[in-house]
Amino acid sequence: MTQPYDLVLRGGTAVLPWGMEATDIGVRAGRIAAIGDLRTATAAETIDCTGLHVLPGLIDSHVHLREPGDAAVETIATGTKAAVLGGLTTVFDMPNTNPSITTRERLDWKRDFIAGRAWCDMGFYVGAAKTNIAELAALEAEPNVCGVKVFAGSSTGDLLVEDDASLEAVMRSGRRRISYHSEDEYRLQARKGAYTTGMPHRMHAEWRDVECAFLGTRRLMAIARKTGRPAHILHVSTAEELNYLKDFRDVCTVEVLLNHLTQTDEVYDRLGGYGVMNPPIRDARHMAAAWEAVANGTVDSVGSDHAPHSRASKEKPWPECGAGLTGVQTLVPVMLDHVSAGRLSLPRLVDLMNAGPARVFGLVGKGRMAAGYDADFTVVDMKKTRTIEESWIASPCGWTPFAGYRCTGWPVMTIIRGQAVMRDDAVLGEPTGTPARFAP
Repeated sequence: MTQPYDLVLRGGTAVLPWGMEATDIGVRAGRIAAIGDLRTATAAETIDCTGLHVLPGLIDSHVHLREPGDAAVETIATGTKAAVLGGLTTVFDMPNTNPSITTRERLDWKRDFIAGRAWCDMGFYVGAAKTNIAELAALEAEPNVCGVKVFAGSSTGDLLVEDDASLEAVMRSGRRRISYHSEDEYRLQARKGAYTTGMPHRMHAEWRDVECAFLGTRRLMAIARKTGRPAHILHVSTAEELNYLKDFRDVCTVEVLLNHLTQTDEVYDRLGGYGVMNPPIRDARHMAAAWEAVANGTVDSVGSDHAPHSRASKEKPWPECGAGLTGVQTLVPVMLDHVSAGRLSLPRLVDLMNAGPARVFGLVGKGRMAAGYDADFTVVDMKKTRTIEESWIASPCGWTPFAGYRCTGWPVMTIIRGQAVMRDDAVLGEPTGTPARFAP
């Protein structure tokens, strides 16, 4: 007699690695135990998914949950609650907190701290600084670390590594793929004096122009080729970079942000400081190039770069206003709307937000809906239409650049290791998020 399942998801259309199929999914001990016709199976719990799509648990591999930092803006508890409300099952948290995550002691603190606080699973970046280059090889090998993050431009605190000699030293310390914020710090600083407080917000994209990003990426690719160290260029924002990086697939993977797929420079006039982020939102030519790169496979992952600031910070005059936008809760709904609009398929979305991050970072037990993998699912209703409202946002800062955006397609359930943690806008139970695992 077949052993009972803990959970059976019945009758949904599953997005499997080999295609979409109407099927049942059986879960046992937090992992996928069976995929197929389970109509005669017994289970402690059965969820009817008829009319819904069951996706492997979606991942946002680029968030800033700001802890340690300012709890009035964001915390691990509130940021991961926002994640599960938005249909995400795992997030990778950036190291530029206060203080930054650059040592074993701070990494240990963060790994321990999420117990009983995180609503979803978490991977952790460690930050490269000029003071910890010798330790990076050991830090990247620590459990639960998704990789090293290098701010080659536009950093605060101690996390700026801008010169070629230091960047090469970082690349020679360790072997795993390194993630980069690629803007050229020298060009940024040389041009800074031309802009003064109170200028229009759209000057942000002029100061941090295409060449600023493209030059940074060209420099990084030269050093990556020289050292043989694989790179992941975060938030690629220009047509020039996307075209260029096609020739560096041996050493480079590519992330594009939802914002660069969805918004153009009209946001500066409409949203003011609430449209300011790094690298900037650019004009329609670059957005078209980002979609072309999604279509031709150049893009490996899509993330939110969730980087909340207080309203007071965002409402300061440019360029004193904080640079960074909320996004972890709105990433899945807006991407589903792009699917509904025909800009990409549901399997491609899964590739970009599940298989892609797993492949890029070596995530273990996730990234594929298959027997033996974690029973993480994002269940979506592709017929559901809903408008994003700021009252829905769980982050304490309380705002979103997508307020008023009408989505067709919406996450209705978030399941992590076989436990529903969100259903129909209700967060369920207690926080049970654990540190994600990565291949050594």
